[in-house]
Amino acid sequence: MPEVITAVVLLLLLLFVVVVLVRSIKIVPQATAVIVERLGRYSSTLDAGLNLLIPFIDKPRANVDLREQVVSFPPQPVITSDNLVVSIDTVIYFQVTDPKAATYEIANYISGIEQLTVTTLRNVIGSLDLEQTLTSRDQINGRLRGVLDEATGRWGIRVNRVELKAIDPPPSVQDSMEKQMRAERDRRAAILNAEGVKQSQILTAEGEKQAAILTAEGDAQAAVLRAQGESRAIMQVFDAIHRGNPNAKVFAYQYLQALPEIAKGDANKMFIIPSEITDALKGVGGVIGGQASMDGARGQVHETNTQGEAMRLDIEEASLEDPAEALRKARAEARGATDEVADSSTARRGAAGGLGGSTPSGAQPPTPEGGETQALPRQDGPTDDLPPRA
Repeated sequence: MPEVITAVVLLLLLLFVVVVLVRSIKIVPQATAVIVERLGRYSSTLDAGLNLLIPFIDKPRANVDLREQVVSFPPQPVITSDNLVVSIDTVIYFQVTDPKAATYEIANYISGIEQLTVTTLRNVIGSLDLEQTLTSRDQINGRLRGVLDEATGRWGIRVNRVELKAIDPPPSVQDSMEKQMRAERDRRAAILNAEGVKQSQILTAEGEKQAAILTAEGDAQAAVLRAQGESRAIMQVFDAIHRGNPNAKVFAYQYLQALPEIAKGDANKMFIIPSEITDALKGVGGVIGGQASMDGARGQVHETNTQGEAMRLDIEEASLEDPAEALRKARAEARGATDEVADSSTARRGAAGGLGGSTPSGAQPPTPEGGETQALPRQDGPTDDLPPRA
């Protein structure tokens, strides 16, 4: 029996030693601080690592996390200076710098930070209107951080950052803002569209102006060149006509050639022959008579000089005699015909005036009025003009 009691006592003593050892050793994790109280009073703050305590005298009070903590608070209704209620979500970044103060200066520092943030936020937003609230987040964050850092300093807490996560105005205000922004965007779009149309019209007008100017200049240059070409053509034709020295027979022949062109056309039902056709026919008859007197000569020799170069048209000859000889014969025949006409005229006048007397022998035949006798021009050598009909 005494042995059993001794064994129990030894067992209890061993158990006591183990408990003492366990309560004497305290292992603290990294970034954590342990507040130790001795007989109910603050004794020390244990850092990370192995720490020894007096059993049954030293007692750990609280474990304090020394890492930076992030706390997001629910939306808080805040009234702006223009009497609009907005909901603001805030996020606080803070860190415990003094575990003793965080344990003994405030019961719950997270709740204290939340309430302090709400009151400070209402004070800051109350001095701003809605537009400034929406556009001045950096300014609000800075003011909140300054107030919170100053107030939580004695709690052993440092506020690193304060961020406004969301600012939500009332639904009616949001609808009005959307309409306003939509109207503003529509106005800007209309202005930009009008400016684009204006620039387009200006560029189009400038292009049309330049095109009209270039077209007018082209037409003017074309008209000048066309006029110069026509002038040169007329001058060349004029010079060619005067070098060729045409007579009335050539013009009569050209007139006859132009008559078929006058009669062309489907709408022509009547062809009027002008009175000048008889003169033209007379001229053609003279040409034919002159050609017959030259024994079938079918050509004329034209000598033209263009820009110092001689151009000659050869007359076809088919067993014809010398043109000069034929011309002299034609002139002799023409003079004979003229004399015959003059003699017949003298005889008729003498017969008509027999009662009044007779013409003395050797007297000259009467001449046409004016007292002058028209003689045919005499030309030596070949010429382009044929003698006129008597």
